[in-house]
Amino acid sequence: MNWSLVVVLACAAMVVVLVGIWSIQTARRLDRLHVRSDQSWLALDAALARRSVVARAVAGAVSTLDSSLSHQLTERADRAERADRDQREVAENQLSTTLARIDIEDLRPQLVAELADAEARVLIARRFHNDAVRDTLAIRTRPMVRLLHLGGTAPLPLYFEITERVKPSAATGLAVEANRTSARVVLFDEEGRVLLVRGHDPLVPKVKFWFTLGGGVKPGENLRAAAVREVFEETGRQLEVNDLVGPLWRRVAVFEWTGRLIRSEELFFAAATTSFKPSRQQFTDLEKVSITDFRWCVEADIERLDQSGETVYPLELAELLPGARAAVRGEVEADVRPIR
Repeated sequence: MNWSLVVVLACAAMVVVLVGIWSIQTARRLDRLHVRSDQSWLALDAALARRSVVARAVAGAVSTLDSSLSHQLTERADRAERADRDQREVAENQLSTTLARIDIEDLRPQLVAELADAEARVLIARRFHNDAVRDTLAIRTRPMVRLLHLGGTAPLPLYFEITERVKPSAATGLAVEANRTSARVVLFDEEGRVLLVRGHDPLVPKVKFWFTLGGGVKPGENLRAAAVREVFEETGRQLEVNDLVGPLWRRVAVFEWTGRLIRSEELFFAAATTSFKPSRQQFTDLEKVSITDFRWCVEADIERLDQSGETVYPLELAELLPGARAAVRGEVEADVRPIR
């Protein structure tokens, strides 16, 4: 018996088996990513459609002040709604340009709020969609994936870029540089407790409050990467992007911090880990003077903190925790919902 030939054939068979297993796993992952990118586009499409509805309401409100602008806004909102996918980006950006010409001082407060919310939903949905597209393309464009046609016949997903408002925010009148997007993490340990941070504004040290892990998204950074980075910087615990479930909640908060008024759109993820003692070694200079304590809490602990006069953010956290735990355990689907 030619043992060398047997070894070669056995190795070849092993390679075929390993490639087959990898191909099956990769194809399944691609299928999930395609579903994710399709769902994110549907969410973005819905957000864009709602913005068109609000834009027509704005057009009606300014019709007596500027009939030409009102007509153009209505026309571009209609065109954006009817545009095919390959023309949608151009049409929506034209609508953005026209909306930017609107003086929010001419609008009723309720309409100002509706416009701000519609624009915020579009920008957040666009971020989710582009994140999904990026993750899908990262695998679809690998040589082995293309060679084995693991992507099947599904078309390549497309990025969607839309102009952001460069005038004051419709919700607050703040300059855009005072607006930010934040990625936050509801981090559970094996006992179902959530890790909270105690802090204060360095300019107002007597007012203490508690909040979840997280912070602002840096330019060019996606939400999940920002969430993982913030958890490490604030606690020393290294998570992986795939450990995050969600986002589950969206919160818009306006607050003063170090003398500046900030409008923050916060997206909350959830994740599970083992209990640990947070480290302060990774703190920034600002965190060193603003973060004073950590605590693992259940709902009763959060209620006691609130009763002691130290507010816990988000305000509904005790009521929201059961749903977040269920999402981490995979018992319910993650679905973004607005919170306070």
